[in-house]
Amino acid sequence: MTRNFVLTNEGAGHPFRRRMPPVRIAPAPRGDDHDLKLFVLSFTAFFICFYTFIM
Repeated sequence: MTRNFVLTNEGAGHPFRRRMPPVRIAPAPRGDDHDLKLFVLSFTAFFICFYTFIM
């Protein structure tokens, strides 16, 4: 079974949708500082708890 070469978007069934360009999904913005903030928050919470139990 052979398939014909398709130049249009196969997901578009309606003729109007075939003429439109395919939808491009924009990449999500990266939150690089999120991991650092979580680490600092966890470290601070652990330090406060540890310091409280010693005193």
